[in-house]
Amino acid sequence: MTGLSLPKYNFRFKEINNTKFIFDEIRLKYIKLTPEEWVRQNFIKYLILDKKYPKSLIAIEKEIIVNGLKKRFDAIVFDRKANAKVIIEFKAPNIKLKQDVFNQISIYNINLKCDFLIVSNGINHFCFKVDFNKNSFSFLENIPSFDEINT
Repeated sequence: MTGLSLPKYNFRFKEINNTKFIFDEIRLKYIKLTPEEWVRQNFIKYLILDKKYPKSLIAIEKEIIVNGLKKRFDAIVFDRKANAKVIIEFKAPNIKLKQDVFNQISIYNINLKCDFLIVSNGINHFCFKVDFNKNSFSFLENIPSFDEINT
C-alpha cells in the first residue's frame, strides 16, 4: 500500500482468494484492504496511539439521515458523555482533497453538530473547528488530542 504522511504502525493482515484484508480494531473484524481503508486504519491508529483517543469512543461507517437521505460517515469520535465531537472523512491517497470533500463532511455535520471536522487522504490532513454561534470555522494547524477536543 501507498506510503502515508503518518507514523508507521503494525497491522494484522490476511488474504482470502487473492484479496487482502486488514484487521479493524474498532469493528473487531477483517475488512477488505482498499486504498481508502488503508488511510482509515492508519489514521485511526494515529488517533489512538498518538493523540490518545479511546477506541471505545470511535465509531466507523455508521448510517445517518441528512435531509431525509441515508448517508454513511467514515468515522466519528464521541466525548465521554456520548456527544459527537469529531467527524472524519477519509479518501484514498490518489484523491485530491477539493471543495466537494469539504462540502460532503459539512453536510454530514448538519445533524451531528460536531465541533471538529477532519478530512484526510493519508497524505494531506485538514482539521477545522466549527463555531456554531458565529456560523464559521477555523482551520487548525494540528490534529487535536483527545483532551483538546474535550475543552
